[in-house]
Amino acid sequence: MPDHPAARHVSLEDAAALARPGRDLRADICRGLALWMIMVNHMPGNWMSVLTLRHFALADAAEAFVLLAGYAAAFAFAGQADRKGLTFAVAALLRRIGVLYVAHIFLLVLFSAQVGLSARALDRSFYIDELALDPLGEDPYRTLSEALLLRFQPHFLDILPLYIVLLALLIPALALRRHGWWLLGISVAVWAWARLADVNLLLLGAEGWQFNPIAWQLVFVCGFLIGQAVRGQPGPRLPPRNAWLTALAVLVVVSGLVWQIAWQVRPEWAESLSGLLAALLVEVDKTSLHPARLASILALAYLVGHFVPRDWPVLRAKAVRPFLRMGQHSLPVFCGGILVSFLGRLALEAADGVAMQALVNICALLLLVAIAEVAAWYRRLERGAGALPQPAGVR
Repeated sequence: MPDHPAARHVSLEDAAALARPGRDLRADICRGLALWMIMVNHMPGNWMSVLTLRHFALADAAEAFVLLAGYAAAFAFAGQADRKGLTFAVAALLRRIGVLYVAHIFLLVLFSAQVGLSARALDRSFYIDELALDPLGEDPYRTLSEALLLRFQPHFLDILPLYIVLLALLIPALALRRHGWWLLGISVAVWAWARLADVNLLLLGAEGWQFNPIAWQLVFVCGFLIGQAVRGQPGPRLPPRNAWLTALAVLVVVSGLVWQIAWQVRPEWAESLSGLLAALLVEVDKTSLHPARLASILALAYLVGHFVPRDWPVLRAKAVRPFLRMGQHSLPVFCGGILVSFLGRLALEAADGVAMQALVNICALLLLVAIAEVAAWYRRLERGAGALPQPAGVR
């Protein structure tokens, strides 16, 4: 029996989407890997975490995710501003911010219920305190109000609020999209102000954001300007591939690797450092984006950009397609990963042997891939029904 015409249409459309010449599959795959790493790192006791970026560099998956978000924003929103005008691009940005906001609130409700029910059923009240959900029990009405203002952020639920603020900051940045040097200068100045003056947004309880948007906007802007350079827009050019810059990037990456190994194997050696070196290395803070973390993620981006060809056949191999799919549908995959990671934690606390470690990690990855595939299927249905396509790379 011949295939149904609709099935042939879906498969051909799917293949075309994967091989679209204007799309940088490297960014999609790296974003998918970052989402997988975030999920793995949210499972205490997960042996697979030793393979994640935070064990090999002074940056981790969060920096990679934000840099790639800025990169995608250049193609989506700056591209729209160029083609259809600034007003249309701002409207698209506001729509995207609304989607992220609703997703964050919905995830907050689901995660709170998941942790609360687990803590009660398993008699493990420390889950509530450990994941910073205790304000919900102490003062639920005020906490819910603060959550709507993004001022209540339980652990693991602080990336989407950061992304929301960064996209909001992109609205005025779009007006400077053809003045990249000015945009970079302003971004660096704001980042330096946040670090030197210890400026941060406040959360419930007068604590600062774990990811300080005033500082982290620099990673986003760097990704945005990289995307603008790839698009051929005015502003900073991409650094060329040469021996000196390659050696410098390798030095930054290797230094981070050596430091991480030394810190994990001989922490007393790291703590014995004094003076400027100690200040530069021991206090590599994540909240306000330490310069070493910024240098590390930019060095990695340089090496990937120059030494992983955009048309490399491996990027279309079946082995990497799961991460490609995850990267192309980052929002549902991220939200699902938060819930899956807590389920994985419960399983690893019940048994921590090799068999359980393998089962948890395989099942967790399969669940994320399934979420991505369902999202891809739903998007094909929308397009088949005549819905307007969403900007590539920012879904």
